Amino acid sequence: MKTTSYNPSSLEVDFANALTILQKDIEKHLQNNQITHIEPNLTRDNPMVKFSLVDKDGDPHEIVVRIVQIPDKF
Repeated sequence: MKTTSYNPSSLEVDFANALTILQKDIEKHLQNNQITHIEPNLTRDNPMVKFSLVDKDGDPHEIVVRIVQIPDKF
């Protein structure tokens, strides 16, 4: 399927949604960190998902994942 729109593309939005849905699975791989909040922003040109975390010492951390689809090469 050729991508007709990249701002954002449906694949980018689906990928960002998948990250949100997989919160518990992702958390299993974060040593000594717990995800406390997820904030998806799906309407941006490049959707992003911000993860708020707390480590074992109670310190807060934030990770931002921005999803960028590279233009199709057909």
